[in-house]
Amino acid sequence: MIYDLGIIGSGPAGYTAAFHAAAKGLNVVVFEKDKVGGVCLNKGCIPTKAILHSAEIYEELKSCESIGIKADNLSFDFSKIIAHKNEVVEKLRKNLELSLKNAKVTLIKAEAKIISAQKIEADGEIFECKEVIIAAGAEPRDFKGMEADGKFILNSDDVLNLETLPKSILIVGSGAIGVEWSRIFAAFGVEVTVVELAENLLPLADIEVSKRIERIFKTKKIKFYKSTGVEKIENEKVYLTNGEILTPERVLVAIGRKACEVTKIDGVTFIGDVCGAVQLAHYASKQAIEQVDGIHFDKTLVPSVIYGNPEIAWVGKREQDLETATYQKSTLLISALGKSHCDNSTEGFIKILSQDDKIVGAHIVSKEASALIQQVLIAIQNKISVSKLKEICFAHPTYSEGIFECLFKL
Repeated sequence: MIYDLGIIGSGPAGYTAAFHAAAKGLNVVVFEKDKVGGVCLNKGCIPTKAILHSAEIYEELKSCESIGIKADNLSFDFSKIIAHKNEVVEKLRKNLELSLKNAKVTLIKAEAKIISAQKIEADGEIFECKEVIIAAGAEPRDFKGMEADGKFILNSDDVLNLETLPKSILIVGSGAIGVEWSRIFAAFGVEVTVVELAENLLPLADIEVSKRIERIFKTKKIKFYKSTGVEKIENEKVYLTNGEILTPERVLVAIGRKACEVTKIDGVTFIGDVCGAVQLAHYASKQAIEQVDGIHFDKTLVPSVIYGNPEIAWVGKREQDLETATYQKSTLLISALGKSHCDNSTEGFIKILSQDDKIVGAHIVSKEASALIQQVLIAIQNKISVSKLKEICFAHPTYSEGIFECLFKL
């Protein structure tokens, strides 16, 4: 049998391409050597957010007496938190496999090797495909002297397999992985220290977001070092470039992932994390839709979200990107919103940047930031003027009306 489309990898890029191709009536075969769903479902977004949700609830209950809720003898069972995480992942994975089956997508659970632009070898068999897409994903990046051993030095895969919490942990890197795991460990009472080589935490974010995260970390008693690296790790001692020596119970290396190595062949399309560009699940999914359906998207307008309490989200230009340009800035503290006081979630701000009556960037630290950023993104991408946006009626009380308030400050 000759397939219309062969896809190596079943993560967000792979399964999205498969569903959209199948919907067009194409015969599709997907190859997966590990677990269906890829990194996002099995080792990234989903399991981390499941654990983070438990951490958020526990942290909120610790301070709920001020709003009239008593939670005496509050405790947690980390093994059950991990069990819940595993149940969520397994349920979603089974649903995904069933959806592929219902879409009449052939799933081959075996390692695949690209032979040519039209041939794939897997499980001792050759599969002929009119078109081939590689969506093989990414894996944790090892750095010399900090190679993960799964025991003392952990990577982003290893940390999901912890059965018990350490008393202390050093997290190397303060990107999305580093910030989210800092929040998880701190919520459960682990002594957390973060080491960041850049001048600020969360270096890819707007400078005011970075400064706010540093302030939040201080209130949560998360210790951090900036402009500091790891010189070496010996005998479970961590030597920093600033001369300090730390002795954490565990080390989590959270300094990014690298694209999985695959053979480059002319005529074969690569999408998702394997491209080594933007390693985000939603970016990968949009690449798949662009490839299969021809629906293009603006690759300069990809939202970034970091979960926890409060959430962090941004899209478009940062203030440091506009230093030499003329622009307008509007900032509103979340504490100015009635809804934030009702929810006991007053930390954060909404910041909007504009030029020539058009929004060019938004940066939000707030509960529901992951939803709020989409409202601004729709306005940016469709070039809706600030003047026109002011005509919209925002519901009250909501966090969304914070965007409304910002618009009238521009």
